[in-house]
Amino acid sequence: MNAAPKNTAQSEQHPLVRQFSVFLENKVGRLLDLTRTLGEANVHICGLSVIDTADASVVRMVVDDPERCREALRQAGITAGESNLVVVELPQGPENLDRVLRALFAAEVNIQYTYSMMVRPRGKALLALHCEDGEFARDVLVKAGYTVLTQKDISR
Repeated sequence: MNAAPKNTAQSEQHPLVRQFSVFLENKVGRLLDLTRTLGEANVHICGLSVIDTADASVVRMVVDDPERCREALRQAGITAGESNLVVVELPQGPENLDRVLRALFAAEVNIQYTYSMMVRPRGKALLALHCEDGEFARDVLVKAGYTVLTQKDISR
């Protein structure tokens, strides 16, 4: 895989978006409990992915205020992992997802998972990507002419 410099001008202009991952019991109401906890702390969920297994679910989410989210989860006794995502704006049209994926493929970027976002700051669809090297993926997309959003862009 190609390597990218870690402290480039692009890195500073386009910081990655923070994602929280929480394990929840596979029981009725657990997701609602989580969203209420965040809502009471005035944390808004901007992107959400839930994957279930037999006994638990993995909830991945992007929020408008990572610091407030971190504190709300801590106060509620909820353990969360944190990682970075690339959030890219998809121009309108049926082939734009394919074009984004082709740009990343051409640069040999490994995409581990992806999900769509629930916010649309500029009225366009947003795709959250968790990549093996998120900074490199971001730089590839910016160089290819795509708009990559920052945490500030998705915050309310």
